[in-house]
Amino acid sequence: MPNIKLVDAFTDFVEESTLPYRQMMTYYNCALMEVETKFKVLNEQFSLFYDRNPIESIHTRIKSQSSILKKLQKKNLALTIPNIENNLFDIAGVRVVCSFTEDIYSLANSFLNQDDVRLIEKKDYIQNPKENGYRSLHLIVEIPIFLSDEKKWVKVEVQFRTIAMDFWASLEHKIRYKKNLSKERLNEIDKELLECAKICKTLDEKMEEIKTGN
Repeated sequence: MPNIKLVDAFTDFVEESTLPYRQMMTYYNCALMEVETKFKVLNEQFSLFYDRNPIESIHTRIKSQSSILKKLQKKNLALTIPNIENNLFDIAGVRVVCSFTEDIYSLANSFLNQDDVRLIEKKDYIQNPKENGYRSLHLIVEIPIFLSDEKKWVKVEVQFRTIAMDFWASLEHKIRYKKNLSKERLNEIDKELLECAKICKTLDEKMEEIKTGN
């Protein structure tokens, strides 16, 4: 259940700054459309030259109001639009699910080589997985959106995963955050999920070997 106080606080904030808030969220939505289009174009180009589509799916999302507020509070920042725009880099998120690990790096490099994409931060959890087994390539970028009277740069988080990585991450979240589990059972689940992550990594490597051998 969402924190009622957090929701009420954000509702009051939105009501007090309706137009600026709506503008900000519109900018993020437009940035998502721009990034999604870029990847769709790259997917078509890869299909043309390599006779296959490296992208299995593209998902976009905007961070919820309660998540925005919680993140600001965690950073000890006041609830203001400048604080949101300047300190939260993952309000707009794109997840690109690829066929193979090699595709992730090829797409990421092609994306970053575009002259209207600015790299802010890169975290490679494929080469350096998190302790829980999570694997993905994360980019924080800025891209321009072109409005009627200005060009505005907007930050977007892009996550790249293989099908196996995405499968694990999606189910890990559902399993780990089940309610009413004892600490002992949670520890057991952590170990089991880490083992599953290792299996997914092996599967990715095996599929890559099979593809290369064709």
